[in-house]
Amino acid sequence: MEDFPKPNAEPTRTVWAVGPLMRAVADTLAARFNPVTVRGEVSGFSRAASGHCYFSLKDDSGQVRCAMFRRSADQLTFAPRDGQLVEARGRLDVYGPRGDLQLIVDALRVAGQGSLFEQFLRLKARLEAEGLFDAERKRALPGQPRSLGLVTSLGAAALRDVVTTLARRVPHLPVLFFPAAVQGAGAPQELVLALEAAYQRHRIQGDIDVLLLVRGGGSLEDLWAFNDEQVVRAVTRAPMPVICGVGHETDFTLSDFAADLRAPTPTAAAELCSPSREQRLGELDYLAERLSVALNDALGRRTQRLDWLGQRLGRPSSRLHVASQQLVEIDHRLRVGARQQLQDGQVRVQTLGASMSQAVQRGVMVQGQRLQRAATALAMMDPQLVLKRGYALLTDPNGQLVTQVAQASPGQILQAHLSDGRLDVKVQ
Repeated sequence: MEDFPKPNAEPTRTVWAVGPLMRAVADTLAARFNPVTVRGEVSGFSRAASGHCYFSLKDDSGQVRCAMFRRSADQLTFAPRDGQLVEARGRLDVYGPRGDLQLIVDALRVAGQGSLFEQFLRLKARLEAEGLFDAERKRALPGQPRSLGLVTSLGAAALRDVVTTLARRVPHLPVLFFPAAVQGAGAPQELVLALEAAYQRHRIQGDIDVLLLVRGGGSLEDLWAFNDEQVVRAVTRAPMPVICGVGHETDFTLSDFAADLRAPTPTAAAELCSPSREQRLGELDYLAERLSVALNDALGRRTQRLDWLGQRLGRPSSRLHVASQQLVEIDHRLRVGARQQLQDGQVRVQTLGASMSQAVQRGVMVQGQRLQRAATALAMMDPQLVLKRGYALLTDPNGQLVTQVAQASPGQILQAHLSDGRLDVKVQ
């Protein structure tokens, strides 16, 4: 059984310092609630020079002060405004210096857009993984388009803004209009059909150098047709550069990422592809001035060259005199050269004659020595020299040389050749 304090006993009290109490309250809030998502209307929204955002969230029964630091504020996809119903995800904390309860916001989104925004992020990640948003796919706009294409709704304010801007800046430029719904269940299909019609016109006629895909601002649901996967893929199939100007400056759609260029507004999209008439006239004046300077420089150079050629040409009689002197000089050089070549030839002939005589003498001497050596070698092979040393040669009656016993038979007459004559011998 629980003990209760005695009636006359003094209860034990804990005395808190203010700072520890605030930290204890903050820890209790963190353990009990964090992370937390709060829905309410924005009130007193402001953004400091540091990039941090401060505001309150309120409803009919209360309000809570909020702080969103710069890192989280840079991730905002819309511009919060007072009275806007939003959902804030973050953590509760106590600001110690004032003892105020505050919500440190990590993410902020328009209320009711949670599921759509999650779809947006999932589809964006999948298409980005396929390479549909790669920077390498982006094409530069032509400097001077011959005609433009425009895809939007007949009743859209963006149509009036674009047409007004183009009429003011490039009244001479033809604009081909391809109407399509930009909001509602059937809008994605109509947008795809309008885009394909523009592509077909470009392939057949060769015009529509730039295509504008525009719509005014709205909520995420209002702009959802431009996040449709089929519309995004149709944008990536464009045979010409596409400028996407959908919504306000803070609005982003998947078609913006797929297009070659994203414009913050429809009017900005029209301005990006239409240099103003004044700008073009200024460029023409500048080019005309450069052309005039270049022509004057070229004319001056040609005049100087003409003067130089005139000085070189001079009078025909003087040129004939110069040519005659040149001929005389060439004749003299030819004569001197011929005499020199003749003298050089004579010296070479004498030199070659002396060299030939010496070569012939050396050749005769060498051949005589070779003949003497050959005669000595031949004499050494004379059989008479061998016979003089007591040897004899035996031949049969036919004059064939007998070198073996088997070649002779008893009673056979052989001839013995000695050094001074021949003897007949009989084999016993």
